[in-house]
Amino acid sequence: MNVLITGIHGFVGTHLRKYLQQAELYGVDIVQPSVPEVIKTFCWEDLRAQAASSGDMPGFDAIIHLAGKAHDVRNEALAQEYFDINTGLTREAFDFFLASAAHTFVFFSSVIAVTDCVVGHTLTEDVIPTPKGPYGESKIRAEEYILERCATDPCCISGKKKVYILRPCMIHGPGNKGNLNLLYNVVKKGIPWPLGDFENRRSFASVDNICYVVEQILNRDIPSGIYHVGDDEAISTNELIRLISEITGKTPPIWKLNKGLMEMCAGVGSLLHLPLNIDRLRKLTENFVVSNAKIKAALGIKEMPVRAEDGLRKTIRSFETDKVAVEDF
Repeated sequence: MNVLITGIHGFVGTHLRKYLQQAELYGVDIVQPSVPEVIKTFCWEDLRAQAASSGDMPGFDAIIHLAGKAHDVRNEALAQEYFDINTGLTREAFDFFLASAAHTFVFFSSVIAVTDCVVGHTLTEDVIPTPKGPYGESKIRAEEYILERCATDPCCISGKKKVYILRPCMIHGPGNKGNLNLLYNVVKKGIPWPLGDFENRRSFASVDNICYVVEQILNRDIPSGIYHVGDDEAISTNELIRLISEITGKTPPIWKLNKGLMEMCAGVGSLLHLPLNIDRLRKLTENFVVSNAKIKAALGIKEMPVRAEDGLRKTIRSFETDKVAVEDF
C-alpha cells in the first residue's frame, strides 16, 4: 500500500511512520528532517489536483492529512495563518485526493473544531459545531469543505472513496511539546497547584491509540464519517499532577483552596488584567470529556489498546529521558 502523509515529520507523523512500516510511505512537508531519510518527500507545490493525473507522482492508495498549524495557547499567531494553513492546505490536499486514484483520505481535525467547552457529560460527534478562535474556526471550515465536496463527488457517494475526519483530544506521547510538558515543568519546580478543590475530568489521546485507529482505517472496511479519538478514561488535573509527582519523585504540591475564594480572586484578576482571571480559571478547572464510543463501535472493539494512565506514564517518562539527554549533551 502506498500512503502519502502530509506533515510527515511532525509529532504524530513521526510516530505514524513507525507504526505503518508495512506500507510504502511518502511525505509532504514544509519542514525537512535534519537527518536524510529514505522516505520520498514532496513539496506542497507538487500537491495540486492536476498533478494527480499527470503521472509525475506515484499512485497513492491513501492520503493522511496531518499538516496544520497547531493551537497556539499563547495567542501569538496571526488569525489568517490558521486559515491559510488549516483550511487552505486541506482544500488543496482534498482536491488532490479526489483527482487521484487514492481510495482513502484521513483528515486530522480536532475536538476544538466544534467547541472549547463541553456542555453536558460528554462530547459526541452529533454536537453542533460552535468553535471559538481562529484555530477551531479554521479546522471546522476545512471539515465543511470536505463534506461539501463529498456530497457531490460520485466516487464518495458510491463509497469507492472513503473519507474520514478524525477529531482527537489533547494528544500525548514521547516527543510531546504541548500543555502536558508545561505542567510537567511546573511540578518539577515544586510550584504548588492552588486549584486542588476543583475535581475536573479531561480526555486525552495517546499517540499510540491514534496510530492504531489510522492503521485500522487503512486496512479494514470502516464506514466513512467523523470520529472523535481519545483514550477510554478521563483524567483529572489533580490525578495528572499526582502521576507526574510519582514519576519525578516530587511530593504532590496540591493546595485545596476554597473554590469560592479562587473564583473571587479570578474575578478581581479579570478586572485588573492579571494572569489568573475568570476565563483562565474556567480553562484550568472545567470538564472536557469526549466520547470515543463511535470509533470503537466502528472498529468492533470494547477498549482502546493503551489505557490513559499507561500512555501518560510513557509520555511523562519521556520528559525525564529528554531532560537527561539535554543535560548529558
